[in-house]
Amino acid sequence: MNAEALDNELKARKKELRERAYAARNAQPDKEQHSASICASFTTLRAYQNADSVLFYLGCRSEVRTRETVRAALGGGKRIVVPYCTVDGAGRHKLGLWRLESLDELIPGMWNILEPPKSRRGESAKEIDPHALDLIMVPGVAFDARGGRLGNGRGYYDRLLAEVRPDCQPIGVGFESQIFEEIPMSPHDIYLDGVITEKHVYRGKGRGANPSRIE
Repeated sequence: MNAEALDNELKARKKELRERAYAARNAQPDKEQHSASICASFTTLRAYQNADSVLFYLGCRSEVRTRETVRAALGGGKRIVVPYCTVDGAGRHKLGLWRLESLDELIPGMWNILEPPKSRRGESAKEIDPHALDLIMVPGVAFDARGGRLGNGRGYYDRLLAEVRPDCQPIGVGFESQIFEEIPMSPHDIYLDGVITEKHVYRGKGRGANPSRIE
């Protein structure tokens, strides 16, 4: 099988798995309760306690709910960062990083996700370089126990994770119903240091020679 055929097969497998995972996440009961448990596990990690700058996502649709955890984290003395969807100079999808001091700074944006208004983007005191991040909460459509992740297919987090420092820890959060036996991974896909669900904290493979340090 040639490279193009292999790539098409991988895309088809990801598409099929993504559809199954969306259905499982949408049908997940007790989302609020499980979200609170997942976020509590994230904020009690040693990696969180030791981090100065933490990137949280602000969930939408059927994702793990994070807003109340972000609200509480704003009073905890850490630099709290949230992402927003934008494009780079070549027109590729990328995440902008915004230093958050109050949820009131944000407005509903793409896919109704809270984000900074376009009129404020570029403010030097608010925009954060990826190299400043110590810990990243990573959303996903599906995960496996090795830290494999399947996103929405637009590459936002793939590009961010390729830019952060080697010692920055990406940790996925999702419901147990989003854990599958194996996520098909492309060569450019990045394994997470861990994945947290309402039932388990899975230790992922991490990035290459960088062993996972989740604890």
